[in-house]
Amino acid sequence: MGVRLRTTLTATVAVAVALCLASFALFLALDSSLAASTRQVAAQDARAKAGSVAAPPDAGVTYRDKPLKYGSKGDGEGYGDGMPKMREGKVVVQEVIETSEGPVTVTGTASTAPARAAMTTLKQVLLPGVPALLALVALFTWLSVGRVLRPVSAIRAKLADITAHDLHERVPQPGTRDEIAALARTVNATLDRLRGAVDAHRQFVADAAHELRSPMAVLRTRLELAAPEDKQLAADALDDVERLQSLTADLLLLARLDAREPQRTTIVDLAQLVAEEATRRRPRPHVRVRLDLTPDLIVDGSPDRLRRLVANLVDNAVRHATTTVDVTLTTHAGQAALDVTDDGPGIPPHHHTTVFDRFTRLDHARTRDTGGSGLGLPIARDIAQAHDGTLRVVATATGARLRAVLPLLSDTAHT
Repeated sequence: MGVRLRTTLTATVAVAVALCLASFALFLALDSSLAASTRQVAAQDARAKAGSVAAPPDAGVTYRDKPLKYGSKGDGEGYGDGMPKMREGKVVVQEVIETSEGPVTVTGTASTAPARAAMTTLKQVLLPGVPALLALVALFTWLSVGRVLRPVSAIRAKLADITAHDLHERVPQPGTRDEIAALARTVNATLDRLRGAVDAHRQFVADAAHELRSPMAVLRTRLELAAPEDKQLAADALDDVERLQSLTADLLLLARLDAREPQRTTIVDLAQLVAEEATRRRPRPHVRVRLDLTPDLIVDGSPDRLRRLVANLVDNAVRHATTTVDVTLTTHAGQAALDVTDDGPGIPPHHHTTVFDRFTRLDHARTRDTGGSGLGLPIARDIAQAHDGTLRVVATATGARLRAVLPLLSDTAHT
């Protein structure tokens, strides 16, 4: 249950309880007031009648010096409690007066119809009025809380869109001076600090990778110039140096991709690029690479990085294939789809997303793959995303299939 709904329900229930208590108290107070007014009218009627009793001019009229006694009309009995008697919608009050001819009982009456009409009117007003008022309270509370929480929704939506590559974005700050504005300022300040930390980390990786390139090159040169008696040892060391150089180059490329450095783009014939890169000589020559390419698929992108994307996908497939790798390039809905499929052990469904995590390798890959660093697929995915495309694992019955989708130029999208 959201904050908006909880607040609306709480406010409505609180107002409902208050209105019920107030209505009950109003009924009691009005009923008591009307009853007292009716009794007073009946007593005034009795006194008025007592004053009109005929008497000789020299005869005095005196009231009994004792509390008035009330009773029902015609029964002649007094009521010691001093309360009037209700009869046929009337209040009857009897007053005993002393005249020269003896005691005289005067009866005064007052109708209860006005009191009943007033109570009926109050019911007719309150019965529809209270629910209507509660509905208005609920409506205004819902609208008011929604208006107050609208900046929170905007902040949440913006935060959901911000990724590690969009840390320059900021949440909107409302012009008010309330807690929500303070929240927005705090979030933006946190994003500033986070961006600074991420930029520092990326810069560190880039600097470290750059600084490692020169020592690696020098070490490689010295190993290549090793004495004849040390050639075997040098050859083994050269393999390790080559792997370190490849890892350094991957880290430097990842740092550039993370920094979203502008890339030089040009018109690229994707089919030709894929054919050139897929047929390049690779380790494990017994694995055959088969091509099925749709020609004249033109994209706007960086040729070097697109070559790296294709190379990483094919290298990964050759590394894990048993005998065959199929490279297929097709077009669909204005996009180019590059599928690279191998007949190896495949990728379990629960690893379809984790294979794109950096330095991640599957268990079977660790036992048979000594050349991979776990950066090939993450780099390929980042390159695809830098070209407004995607890279994902497609479920297959056997082996593994990775599909890269890239947007085509508009003039070739429907060819």
